[in-house]
Amino acid sequence: MAQGSYVEKSYERDTRYINDRITADGSGQWPVEPGRYRLVVSRACPWASRLVITRRLLGLEDAISMGVCGPTHDADSWTFDLDPGGLDPVLKIPRIKDAYEKREPGYPRGITVPAIVEVSSGKVVTNDFAPMELDLITQWRDFQRTGAPDLYPEALRHDMDPLMRRIYTEVNNGVYRCGFAGTQEAYDDAYQRLFTALDWLTDHLRTRRYLMGEHITVADIRLFTTLVRFDPVYHGHFKANRSKLSEMDVLWAYARDLFWTPGFGDTVNFTHIKQHYYRVHRDINPTGVVPGGPDLANWAAPHGREALGGSPFGNGSAPGPIAPGERVAAADNPFSGPDGLLVYPGRS
Repeated sequence: MAQGSYVEKSYERDTRYINDRITADGSGQWPVEPGRYRLVVSRACPWASRLVITRRLLGLEDAISMGVCGPTHDADSWTFDLDPGGLDPVLKIPRIKDAYEKREPGYPRGITVPAIVEVSSGKVVTNDFAPMELDLITQWRDFQRTGAPDLYPEALRHDMDPLMRRIYTEVNNGVYRCGFAGTQEAYDDAYQRLFTALDWLTDHLRTRRYLMGEHITVADIRLFTTLVRFDPVYHGHFKANRSKLSEMDVLWAYARDLFWTPGFGDTVNFTHIKQHYYRVHRDINPTGVVPGGPDLANWAAPHGREALGGSPFGNGSAPGPIAPGERVAAADNPFSGPDGLLVYPGRS
């Protein structure tokens, strides 16, 4: 998760990333090469979840392995406490900070996920999450599965790019500006900007099934990872409380439509999401108590978005089975079946 801090007036995110790129033409230090890199994530983190969804939709599991950190971290680093012995089974390190230190001893900036690590050297290649996501789409095409959707169509980029910038500044980062506002004035401004953007998105999605029209794109992935966390954490913990997502009819139906699309909801770990925010952000929640709610049963309510037409994958197809080591347990997502795929209540 990207770092940030309170400032006198408003929350500022630290965006000083390692911004190397992995390219198909080998023009840089890091060429596309299956098996060379490991994607390190936490399912708690919305920025990392974008990479988890994108990798699954594109079928890049065999080309880029994935390590999953636990949902909490201290001021020093995310750790691999979910793995036997507390070590990542591929990188053989207990914390992602070790890979940052391999890249730059005494690494001075935030220790964040997602990060891509070169397996052989143990060095972080990049933690710049937005280019990482687009590079999985555009640079790793030769290793994507048959039927992988085009998540960043060239013909739509002129309109997509400003839309995604608005989603990032006003919604993805907007909830953080609410939660970490250091003054009433800063909070009021952040609150107004967030719900102005959500109202605009409501109007935008009222007559189109997905943000760019008939098929999912990376823009939908970017919005989904905030929406799926909205009621469990942002509404209460971050004081983004004008309305719950479940009270915003259009966005709520849109979020449920995506949730039940293979590759979206089957990557969501609600337990990790709540544990991270409520236990790590002690400046906001000093007791570290994690709330029991909300009841997640309403995610199974019919969304009715099929009436708008379109199809999630266009000329492509849904992603296949989930590898055993990457499945979310039913204890962490009540709709997760034994194979990790979502099971709609009442259906086998």
